Amino acid sequence: MNFDKMNRRGFLTRSAALGAGLAVPTIFTSASRAQDYCNMPKGDSVVFGFNVPQTGAYADEGADELRAYQLAVKHLNGEGDGGLLSTFTSKALKGSGVLGKKVAFVTGDTQTKSDAARDSAKRMIEKEGAIMITGGSSSGVAVAVQGLCNEMGIIFMAGLTHSNDTTGKDKKRYGFRHFFNAYMSGQALGPVLAEEYGTERRAYHLTADYTWGWTQEESIINATENLGWETVSAVRTPLGAGDFSQYITPVLNSGADVLVLNHYGKDMVNSLTQAVQFGLRDKQVNGKDFQIVVPLFSRLMAQGAGKNIEGILGTTNWNWSLQDDASQAFVKSFGEEYGFPPSQAAHTCYVQTLLYADACERAGTFAAPEVIKMLEGFEFDGMGNGPTLYRAEDHQCFKKALVVRGNDDKQSEYDLLKIVKEVDRETLTYDPSIFGGELGPNDGKSC
Repeated sequence: MNFDKMNRRGFLTRSAALGAGLAVPTIFTSASRAQDYCNMPKGDSVVFGFNVPQTGAYADEGADELRAYQLAVKHLNGEGDGGLLSTFTSKALKGSGVLGKKVAFVTGDTQTKSDAARDSAKRMIEKEGAIMITGGSSSGVAVAVQGLCNEMGIIFMAGLTHSNDTTGKDKKRYGFRHFFNAYMSGQALGPVLAEEYGTERRAYHLTADYTWGWTQEESIINATENLGWETVSAVRTPLGAGDFSQYITPVLNSGADVLVLNHYGKDMVNSLTQAVQFGLRDKQVNGKDFQIVVPLFSRLMAQGAGKNIEGILGTTNWNWSLQDDASQAFVKSFGEEYGFPPSQAAHTCYVQTLLYADACERAGTFAAPEVIKMLEGFEFDGMGNGPTLYRAEDHQCFKKALVVRGNDDKQSEYDLLKIVKEVDRETLTYDPSIFGGELGPNDGKSC
């Protein structure tokens, strides 16, 4: 697809559909009947809440998430080409809204901060009638908002969250995650690192200091040490630090021959750029060429890092270059709407919106306990990651993941990540008890 010839179009941050005719939500005090569940729609519209980072270190991801959410709403309401409705193996959705109601939406800015994200989600639920909350590009945000939604009886369809904790020790009955996690990145990436760089390596980790960074660091250390690598040091860095030079300087004399950047978004762009400027990629240590690894990649990060990303290995949940029918259907829809291919953040958020709507349609109700039953243990295909299971025990999706390399032979300005390996879901599946946590009961709650 030639994205350079497409018209570029903007996106809305507020739904125009929230105009006349949308009833002011009622805060219910009884959950004894289906119609009394939190924010059950009374009129001809149903409101989804899209809570994304419009500011902060992950704002680029948030912008693409909003684009995807708007596109999902169009397709649910029968506008555009229908996107993944045509490839999704569940045929419950007909492009006529959800349960006969048109989909409207409200938005919030998480600011990539947990407190701000909770506040905006609470506002969308209590004041704007959102029956479902989705979004976010930070696991800290996801854990916080998931907890809030669980308290209020609102389903949370997590956006881009990669911490093991989201569907591990912090999992909740009302929270669901389509995106893969840090453990899966470690299992997918470890064998490729050993094959390409050998089993006698000394690694230095720089790690974003919050739940995602901690579990990403742990997962990569476990995967690489099991292969024979030694961990020299693991240093925590603040989210949104901007200047990482003080953290990179000690790497030079540490004896490490690999730098692992457990950073995401603009933080990864900045830390990688500064590591290259410090000459790390040109060094030889322990008789080996120095290597940099970025365990979690996105096309938007690769775009920001430019040539610095070339040759660097990492993992991603999905990439627009996949050739299956579903991936290409989404790329076509998104590309025609916006003039460039979607990111993995856009893909997972679009899919989460359709999965929630489909579960409502199959349940025949918006009542959260019944929708939860439709999602738990749901197996599907046609969403771009191959056969997928929404595991009942922890609400984690299991599907294939990708090991990718920064492309040094680009065919277009968007051809930034080259797929090295597609890792099957069986390789990435683990016992649901290993990360702890309890889902809690599936009992109807009121706002």
